[in-house]
Amino acid sequence: MAHVIQFSEAAFIALHGMILVAKAKDRELVNVIQISERLNSSKHHVAKVMQRMVKEGYLNSHRGPSGGFSLKMPAGDIKLLDLYESIEGKIDIQDCPLDHPICIFDKCIFNNITKKMTEEFVDYMKSQTLADFI
Repeated sequence: MAHVIQFSEAAFIALHGMILVAKAKDRELVNVIQISERLNSSKHHVAKVMQRMVKEGYLNSHRGPSGGFSLKMPAGDIKLLDLYESIEGKIDIQDCPLDHPICIFDKCIFNNITKKMTEEFVDYMKSQTLADFI
């Protein structure tokens, strides 16, 4: 089945995994196994993505049998856009979805809808923080 907007599994894990960590009660740590079970994702992929979030400065990683992840900053300071771009790279808003500088037609057949959708997505992701999902 085709999707107009497609998320990578890594972006899905980053966003949802971070919300699971943010929702932890009483500063409880959340580990890779808990995240992978809730997201139905490979624990190896979850570990890789969550370590990326540590490297980017959003999480603390605690080792050991009772280890896991905790937020490094308040949930209200972490925007979904920042998490998404940590995985996928900075979003570049272009007129053409194929990055062509000049259209072969006089009028874009997409009528700039892809640019509008990207702008709306960026605006939404900028406006949402982890705290909005706790």
